[in-house]
Amino acid sequence: MKALVVSADGSLLADAEVEQQIAVPRPGWAEQRPDMWRRNAIAAARHSIAEAQRAHRRIDIAAVGLTGQMHSSVFLDRDGEVIRPAILWNDTRTTPQRRFITDTLGMDGLRNGIANLPLEGFTAPKLLWLRDNEPENYARLRMLLSKDYIRFWLTGDYVTEPSDAAGTALFDVRRRHWSQQTLDALGLDASILPPVAGSTEITGAVSRAAADALGIPPGIPVVGGGADNAAGAISCGVVSDKVMQVSIGTSGTLLLPTARPVVAPDMSLHTFCHCAPDLWYLMGTILSAGSALRWLRDTLGGGVSYETLTADAATAQPGSDGLLFLPYLSGERTPHNDANARGVFFGLHAAHNRSHLARAVMEGVCFALRDSLQLTREQGVSPERARIIGGGARSSLWRQICADVFDLPIAITQPNAGPAYGAALLAVVGCGIFADVRQAVEACVKPGEAVHPNPANAAVYNEFYHAYKRLYPSMKDHFANLVELTKRRRM
Repeated sequence: MKALVVSADGSLLADAEVEQQIAVPRPGWAEQRPDMWRRNAIAAARHSIAEAQRAHRRIDIAAVGLTGQMHSSVFLDRDGEVIRPAILWNDTRTTPQRRFITDTLGMDGLRNGIANLPLEGFTAPKLLWLRDNEPENYARLRMLLSKDYIRFWLTGDYVTEPSDAAGTALFDVRRRHWSQQTLDALGLDASILPPVAGSTEITGAVSRAAADALGIPPGIPVVGGGADNAAGAISCGVVSDKVMQVSIGTSGTLLLPTARPVVAPDMSLHTFCHCAPDLWYLMGTILSAGSALRWLRDTLGGGVSYETLTADAATAQPGSDGLLFLPYLSGERTPHNDANARGVFFGLHAAHNRSHLARAVMEGVCFALRDSLQLTREQGVSPERARIIGGGARSSLWRQICADVFDLPIAITQPNAGPAYGAALLAVVGCGIFADVRQAVEACVKPGEAVHPNPANAAVYNEFYHAYKRLYPSMKDHFANLVELTKRRRM
């Protein structure tokens, strides 16, 4: 949980973070309790407000912006009480429901209705899972997304906005409203879904109870906000089809804005709404990015720090002396949409050491993200430069590998504060300080010096990328067989 205090000119005055835990009650499940989010939001906000007040003596809060993890579903009853833990974006329990949606709607129905493939982590399969497995909870259901639960606590208003709604597999992203066609086909009642307001629209005001908990005056307006990926794009000024966002956090994303909804024929890329009413974006997602390097550190790193591990990686040559890594530690989304995919080191030999393993992981993450870049280019959307956010952006080596693998200049922006900063800029627009999102971005987001691709390294990576591309097709059936074998052994 992260809270920022941002001035009207976009300066970052204070920030605070609270670490949160994920519950895994069964293999493939991922849950969090919304009351934990609420408690941590209070703690982070109070800390950042106090820090800003110490530094600046007095602050007058003009508006509150919100962002949060996409797809993660909060289940409330008709009185607004949480009825079970939230099911998160990386939960994979819903494969039968995902198949039901695909079979029921068909590819044409999906393409024309929601413009996206339904995936296990999306909201619609979770609603069907609840209906199939917890009918007593489904019978009294209202659903919110993660940031919108915090809005509900702040204001009492039951609202979402297009960038988050687009990730539910129930939203018509072309027309920016719930897809009644999809709801009818799946037998879902529209009354369980919240109304949709604009990302910079004021959706309510901070209640007396929430104000007392936060230590701020009541009545402060709360703005629509955005999904984490869309708000992250705002935070680094990605509002043009010439500029691509790369995010290397726990997962990894590649996001490219478009002036119209572009839908790949096979929907291998996500087509979602951006936080400006005249913008959409294409996005590819990989499920393990920074988490793959964390896995290596925790499992094979001998307790070393990230700094030591990446310093080791810098001593290995591009291509890691013939070592390739498939970062499918949690299955994979783009472009394979395969929950059975597994992580692989390919090409190990006796001369390899920890430095090669670390560099191969970093390169493998970039190769996986390049898969999405190749798909955007096939749709006629080709960026000229990139901006990078997330924990991986702090590594100069990882930034250089990204630039070399993508063959594009890549820069960090200031302040480098991620999606929460994007939410703050949406709030700045919502309370009238700037006319629109583009004006706020132009005034507040400052690109740093770009890392440019090294032509020799880019040529090496181009060859290794094509070798990387050949691995998954040759292993797909083996992944599925291995998963089935493992399931039988657990029975």
